[in-house]
Amino acid sequence: MKVPQEVVESIIYAGKLLDSKGWVPATSGNISHRLDDSRIAITVSGRHKGRLRKEDIIVVDMQARPITEGKPSAETLLHTFIYRNFPHANAVVHTHSPNATLISRLKKGQVEIEDYELLKAFPDIDTHETKLSVPVLENDQNMQRLTERLSEVIDKDRHFGFLISSHGLYTWGRSMEEALIHAEAYEFLFECELKQLFLRYSP
Repeated sequence: MKVPQEVVESIIYAGKLLDSKGWVPATSGNISHRLDDSRIAITVSGRHKGRLRKEDIIVVDMQARPITEGKPSAETLLHTFIYRNFPHANAVVHTHSPNATLISRLKKGQVEIEDYELLKAFPDIDTHETKLSVPVLENDQNMQRLTERLSEVIDKDRHFGFLISSHGLYTWGRSMEEALIHAEAYEFLFECELKQLFLRYSP
């Protein structure tokens, strides 16, 4: 099957935007979009996200098996886990930004973010008087095992993203636009938290 043109365009746009901000250096990161309840479109392994072409986007099923020609990222299992467990999710972005990577190294278990006005960028949050938790998982090259650990810590009602230690951020949304808004909001919040840590411990 062909990936619908509007989906191709949204993934290519997302790749260029994330690249322009320095959040997917080299060939890092991946981007996907739900097609229906049994299939997703996702970027292939090893492509620069700022220079994606339609040939760099393939279709896989919800078990991460390719339906069209191409090699999916090993992390496709994490994308399909999100789509299976968050029915509202229609797009997923994974970044390797310095902020997300660094805070995932400094915080163990979870990052707690509280009392920021920008928390209202996330669904159903309408006040800064909120605490947002972002799970931090230890990195693992075994994606099946990592997905199983994710299933133990993720809360469908409280979480809009998660971090993998020394790796980066996964976040999602009801549309690609919303997923990108979440990525940008997390970036701001992570940067604030990192600067606060620096000021707290600097001489």
